[in-house]
Amino acid sequence: MNQKLISPQVTPFFDADSHTISYIVQDPSSSACAVIDPVLEFNYSSGTLNSSGADAIIEHIQTHELELEWLIETHIHADHVSASSYIKERIGGRLLIGEAITVVQRVFGEVYNEDQNFKRDGSQFDLLLKDNDEYSIGNLKARAIHTPGHTPACMTHIIGDCVFVGDTLFMPDAGTARTDFPGGCAQQIYRSVKRILSLPQSTRLFMCHDYCPNGRALKFETTVEEQRQLNIHINETISESEFVTMREARDRALDVPKLILPSLQINIRAGCLPASSSNNTTYLKIPINAF
Repeated sequence: MNQKLISPQVTPFFDADSHTISYIVQDPSSSACAVIDPVLEFNYSSGTLNSSGADAIIEHIQTHELELEWLIETHIHADHVSASSYIKERIGGRLLIGEAITVVQRVFGEVYNEDQNFKRDGSQFDLLLKDNDEYSIGNLKARAIHTPGHTPACMTHIIGDCVFVGDTLFMPDAGTARTDFPGGCAQQIYRSVKRILSLPQSTRLFMCHDYCPNGRALKFETTVEEQRQLNIHINETISESEFVTMREARDRALDVPKLILPSLQINIRAGCLPASSSNNTTYLKIPINAF
């Protein structure tokens, strides 16, 4: 395919609190761009949101006179609040996510005991993608593939010669994402990763997170070939059954992400807060013993 030879311009933004890497992806032949997985910082102790990371993305787009076409959520994040709606309100763009967002909304609509005013049809987003759906960033063609396992709605985005894997994969020395959230599945993530690693060996892979294991410097870009050879959880020598046994045992030992309860409640709304109460204050629910 000729499309794989096109290299979009990729600009990363790192949020140290959640170890999240957000990206601006620009069509090299125009000013069109997309933003992938932007972050709003949330202080749990004070209940305050901070937009410094999102504002840096906005500033970059405006300074370089780019046109924001898409705000892409690779999945519903459990470790940070999405800044997609915040950015859209200020400089435009359309929100997109995988169509299985409706599954996540149904599950967590029950967790938070949401009433009928909370829609579970994905309508908070502008476009819901099916497996292999295509879209464009300017003249740059992109394709989304469904890669469930971490969550039911995880999508990997193939944009030119770059692939944005969300939480499905980490850098080779960190392995793969957890699968113990509602709707997660170790067998599914194994098959999803194998699908990603069936792409050409030189394909560039961009991570959504890097936790800098063993104190190494931040890394967020690797290749299919490097993952096939070196990923500590899912390389060419590891069978599906071996992976599932390892992944499920590892997941049982992991702590719940510290921001999971506020993040999911906001992110199932595309990064918008619940409606304010009669005193014009917005409240988030903290379900007890929900996980």
